[in-house]
Amino acid sequence: LDERGHTLYISEHTNEKWKKHVDDQGRQYYYSADGSRSEWELPKDSLNASKPCLPEETSPSSPKNQNTEEKYGVLNVTKITENGKKVRKNWTSAWAVLQGSSLLFPKTQGSGASWKFGSNQSKPEFTVDLKGAVIEWASKEKSSKRNVIELKTRQGMELLIQSDNDSLINEWYKAICYTINNQVGDPEEAVEEDVPDSPGVEKHDKEKDQRDSKKSRSIKTSNSVDSSEQKKTKTKLKKFLIRRPTLQAVREKGYIKDQVFGSSLTSLCQRENTSVPKFVKLCIQYVEEHGLEVDGLYRVSGNLAVIQKLRFAVNHDEKLDLNDSKWEDIHVVTGALKMFFRELPEPLFTYNHFNDFVNAIKQEPKQRVQAVKDLIKQLPKPNQETMQVLFRHLKKVVEIGEKNRMNVQSLAIVFGPTLLRPEKETGNIVHTVYQNQIVELILLEYSAIFGS
Repeated sequence: LDERGHTLYISEHTNEKWKKHVDDQGRQYYYSADGSRSEWELPKDSLNASKPCLPEETSPSSPKNQNTEEKYGVLNVTKITENGKKVRKNWTSAWAVLQGSSLLFPKTQGSGASWKFGSNQSKPEFTVDLKGAVIEWASKEKSSKRNVIELKTRQGMELLIQSDNDSLINEWYKAICYTINNQVGDPEEAVEEDVPDSPGVEKHDKEKDQRDSKKSRSIKTSNSVDSSEQKKTKTKLKKFLIRRPTLQAVREKGYIKDQVFGSSLTSLCQRENTSVPKFVKLCIQYVEEHGLEVDGLYRVSGNLAVIQKLRFAVNHDEKLDLNDSKWEDIHVVTGALKMFFRELPEPLFTYNHFNDFVNAIKQEPKQRVQAVKDLIKQLPKPNQETMQVLFRHLKKVVEIGEKNRMNVQSLAIVFGPTLLRPEKETGNIVHTVYQNQIVELILLEYSAIFGS
């Protein structure tokens, strides 16, 4: 190595010294130490006999006898970042060689000099370029191990180096620090002006200039083509947007089908041109014809998988026949009706009146009915109409409670949290009590609230 850490090739015959360099195009060539010649390959007289000039070998047995320019030994190492991306820690015990401005981790162990220049040695596992690197003692956040060095390179690699031997890791820390501090300026960049050009560089530059000129002309042509294409595209888009049908027109033609479950009550009734959703009336009619006397009506849960199939059929505008054997279980129909009300984006008793209904139920018994009646009149028309139809149906369920074993209290427990809930759930158990009491009051005072 010369004083800058470059490999020096010396001919045994002529004693001529050559150095290796890479030009701007990444091509490797050799030039004489005095700068008078440059060749793509080493001259034949020195190729066969050329060998790097090695520094005097120090005793490998004792790390303390090594200078800071060449150091080797076993260290624990792991990468934590590579190419700027974090990688998983994988601590391994590796043979490390500090050579020139690089820290090498060979696949096989050997002495520093023999590994660096031996003819049979394999390539290193990985190499750390110390030029512009930063070294510091790692914090506990980086590693819980003791004696850990953190090394960051300009290339975006971060690695941790560790040894349980205090003196050994301190020597490595000092050696790497020395190397980094003496490699602040890139050696090859520093002498770049003194390095002869690669052979045939003028011809290569002319060819490069011609290629660049052609490329520039093609880019200009391409840009003009792109500009005209963009104008055509914009014109087509404008025409398309002008002719584009409205959302309502697309819906009317049946290209877009709105959902039934999960739609707001008002929008659903507008689409169906009714004041009570068709699905609600269909379910109520079926239950009153086939299942009013079924034990545990609305309290017993139906098969959820079948309920979801029914929900899918309704949402996809399939012709729904509740008399089909698929829906023969009455609890599937009642379960779907409860799910419809539960999935309304805003409950039947709207959010903005929740506290008003709670305050109404807290009043004196004689005042409660009128307070609740007045609040119901303030709700949107679809909510009022749907509420009246639903509670009239539930009243019929209660009237034959001896057969279905459903009374006012049990229905209030089922429908209270479904029909009436706060916009933000607080987990307040008192709210549940009030929700049930409001439903119970409307069932008991149905005629006073909605009229006979």
